[in-house]
Amino acid sequence: MTIRNRLTLLFVGLVGVILLGALSATLIIHADYTHEQFNDRLRDRADVTGYIFLERDEMRAAAFRDFQRRFMQTLPNEILQVYDSKMEPTFIEEDERIKVSDELLARIVAEKEVFFNMGRRQAVGIFYRDNQGEFVIVAAAQNASGQDRTEYMTFSLAAVFVISLLLTYVAGRVFAGRALTPIADINDQVERITARDLHLRLDEGQNEKPDEISRLARTFNRMLQRLEDSFEGQGTFVRNASHELRTPLTATIGELQVLLARERDAPAYREALGSVLAELQQFRVLVNNLLELAQDDSALPQAEEIRLDELVWEVRDGLPAEQRRRVQVQLGELPDDADQLVVRGSRSLLLRAVSNLVENALKYSPDEQPVELRLEYQAPRILRLRVLDRGIGIAEKDFARLFQPFFRGDNSRQVVGHGVGLPLALNIIGRHGGQLTLRPRPDGGTVAEVVFEPAAG
Repeated sequence: MTIRNRLTLLFVGLVGVILLGALSATLIIHADYTHEQFNDRLRDRADVTGYIFLERDEMRAAAFRDFQRRFMQTLPNEILQVYDSKMEPTFIEEDERIKVSDELLARIVAEKEVFFNMGRRQAVGIFYRDNQGEFVIVAAAQNASGQDRTEYMTFSLAAVFVISLLLTYVAGRVFAGRALTPIADINDQVERITARDLHLRLDEGQNEKPDEISRLARTFNRMLQRLEDSFEGQGTFVRNASHELRTPLTATIGELQVLLARERDAPAYREALGSVLAELQQFRVLVNNLLELAQDDSALPQAEEIRLDELVWEVRDGLPAEQRRRVQVQLGELPDDADQLVVRGSRSLLLRAVSNLVENALKYSPDEQPVELRLEYQAPRILRLRVLDRGIGIAEKDFARLFQPFFRGDNSRQVVGHGVGLPLALNIIGRHGGQLTLRPRPDGGTVAEVVFEPAAG
């Protein structure tokens, strides 16, 4: 079922329930008013009967009947009865069409006035006292005109209800169609956007106070912007990866072709093969980095408990001896509970990420400059790992693109590298629930900061 049909049916159902309640209440009020109005007329008939018949002692029943026919408006199927103190019909004989029980007569005497129903007739019994004694007068009649009006009103209200539902359905269809027109327009605009047209955007309208449709269009536009950035990043990644993979392969093939072009002595072969081996080792590192970078945010291959204070020393110990001496490890005030230093994840991946940050700091710093590796604990349960160097730094214009794969700043092109280390570190740290940020140091160099909020051990 379409949204338009659902909205229409919902609208019709809602209006139908409200309308049915209102018309039913109207009918009930009308029927109750008609019933009470006829009861008032019956009470008046009983009062008139008592006044005319009982106050005229010499009037006989036959004379009262004649008087009633000539001067009193008779109600449909009207019955008038008068009972004396012994509860026997007097003056006006008991009508065989109704029988008033002794219990009901006693109740009338006790309550002075009682309304009741006798079949299709409404009836009233009143207690009447005059100089002749105490009497009970019963007046009953059928409210034919009231019933006719109620039936007519019932039919009229039912017709109004049906016609109103039909009009509501038509109005609901029109209303739902107009309400959904902006969504249909958005759908048509989205249909025209393909992978080649991700630069297109939906019309967000010109309203100062955006409605739900405008917010929906803005949400789509933000999604399109993310898709466009993702496609562009993917295209850039493929182009750069192709270039980076082609370069070492071309260099290796070229060296091997030169090596095979003529006979050479053993030292020459050894030197050439050493150069090829170095190129292939760099190629292997690049391929491994690319494979790691291609990993998504799926579950980590292992879920180990990693103590960051131990990882810091492991990173330093894994460096070559000439670089190890340049790394200065500084542990701030750490908690007494060692579990507060634990991060869950893959030790090998996290070791690679932090090692990449330290190796970058060493690579872009002068040989005589140290690199600081600081670990600090900040309550409640925040671990902050910083890598500080005094190297060439990062140009302000390059900060926005630092984590793009294969991107390298203008001042770093003379240093050997592929531009994959930082994106890989960001990927791994993010998969471990951490955040990686880079910022310049006031006195020169760069600070790479990793922040974790580890789960309790």
